Amino acid sequence: MSNINIDWKKENTYDAIVIGSGISGGWAAKELAEKGLKTLVLERGRNVRHIRDYPTMNMNPWDFKYRNRMPPEEIEKHYQKQNRTGYTVRPEHVHWFVKDDEHPYSEVKRFDWIRGYHVGGRSITWGRQSYRWSDLDFEANARDGIGVDWPIRYKDIAPWYDYVEEWIGVSGQKMGLPQLPDGVFQPPMEMNCVERDAKAKIESAFSERKMTIGRTAHITKPTDAQKKLGRGRCNFRNLCMRGCPYGGYFSSNGSTLIAAEQTGNMTLRPYSIVHSLVYDQAKSKITGVKVLDAETKEELEFYAKVIFVNASALNSAWLLMNSTSDRFPNGIGNESDQLGRNVMDHHFQTGAHGNVDGYTDRYYSGRRANGIYIPRFRNLDRKTKQKDFLRGYGYQGGASRSGWGRLIAEMGFGTKMKEELHEPGRWRMGINGFGEMLPHPDNRISLNKDVLDKFGMPTLTMDVEIRENELNMRKDMQAAAAEMLEAAGLKDVRTYNGNYAPGLGIHEMGTARMGRDPKTSVLNRWNQVHEAKNVFLTDGACMASSSCVNPSLTYMALTARAADHAVSELKKGNL
Repeated sequence: MSNINIDWKKENTYDAIVIGSGISGGWAAKELAEKGLKTLVLERGRNVRHIRDYPTMNMNPWDFKYRNRMPPEEIEKHYQKQNRTGYTVRPEHVHWFVKDDEHPYSEVKRFDWIRGYHVGGRSITWGRQSYRWSDLDFEANARDGIGVDWPIRYKDIAPWYDYVEEWIGVSGQKMGLPQLPDGVFQPPMEMNCVERDAKAKIESAFSERKMTIGRTAHITKPTDAQKKLGRGRCNFRNLCMRGCPYGGYFSSNGSTLIAAEQTGNMTLRPYSIVHSLVYDQAKSKITGVKVLDAETKEELEFYAKVIFVNASALNSAWLLMNSTSDRFPNGIGNESDQLGRNVMDHHFQTGAHGNVDGYTDRYYSGRRANGIYIPRFRNLDRKTKQKDFLRGYGYQGGASRSGWGRLIAEMGFGTKMKEELHEPGRWRMGINGFGEMLPHPDNRISLNKDVLDKFGMPTLTMDVEIRENELNMRKDMQAAAAEMLEAAGLKDVRTYNGNYAPGLGIHEMGTARMGRDPKTSVLNRWNQVHEAKNVFLTDGACMASSSCVNPSLTYMALTARAADHAVSELKKGNL
């Protein structure tokens, strides 16, 4: 019997284990496998193979039942919280998002948790905007006396930004702005005529405010390395959330997981719910993971010298909190009492929009999967310092011509309506602010053992809110948006402040922050858990602050950097 146990443990032992297969998990898998480590990737959901498992990628609007709308009874039964987004429950991509009744969570305050449990995770459905952080961001906490100081600076991560950008393919325009460092870019997408004119007028009226085309993880000029993976240039279909059959945008499924598989060193195991880390009392070390097979309900254990936790910011914290023992009674990495705290998101859904006169002889071709970007211009220096709030925000948006949908409210019919439908509507433009959210220890998640998911696992309770700093910032986000659009010559400019709650930005961060001191942080400068150096965490949980730019590029760079360090330490015998 003992020999059977020995053989079973040997068969289930790898050099490295990666928990999660999304944006950061895919990068961990690629880097570790390419560096020669036999790597097991554990994904709690089903397998999704590139191209073969994108069921709606080529469907036409008329192919969807109910005009691409979910029946109200289905929403009421399965998607009450997911439905808050207004888009995740569309039949064209609802299969990428969880059912709330199967994966519940509780709210002290409203929190919109948007999740996808399958191979590739939210890398299939992410917004693809890819921006670097600067020292303005990495130094912010220390400068403002907020939270804890980041243990790294821009120079530490800059070469890894280079590495990641070149590999995934980021199209964009260099600007020379210190608050938004330039990167390794493929040719930028083009602005349309209204956007180009708005840029000129805005920059003329406000010298500190610049406008550019979005920096996005869409290939515009494939490299040889990208072609070898089967990736091609973006086709401007703007059907990205269905899964891209051309590999035009970056996803784990069409990129990092393929590269990892090609090494022969990766084993991918879907339907594997990792519910705790294994602590070996005799070795005083984390030696593996405990897994529930989602199909057979069998309990399994897998072992490795190095473990990367990449289950997403909230689920990674859940895993560490759920991993208790005599050594870690409050969860692994929680001796600082910071695990699950300092939850952040980017607050948005506030800005302005208006009508544009003229340009009626101009149109655009294709459906550009991108918009314009206005980088942060508040609190950069003494001149731009604000008295009512710390940090800053940027804008995303764009201009387009309204289509036939404008006539629905008119309830038009007959010949006149048909004639009008042949002509595109007037131009409109809008910009939507994305603001930084400060870390706050009372913005937290906690384990809820009274409410269980369909597998009998504890769930999470959310207690997170935007506070005075964010509320003051939102007022300025609206006012500045309006004055820019008015300067650009728009008519009927109106501001808006949407029904935002944390989580809706889908940029949740901060539940297991990096820091310099184990007493006030969960992870060190290499993304290692202070109390368990062979455990690395490189998804959104690691963030000590949130900046105001989309964070996924930073997750990828941190993951590549941490994997390089892990392999180096492993070779030295330190892990």
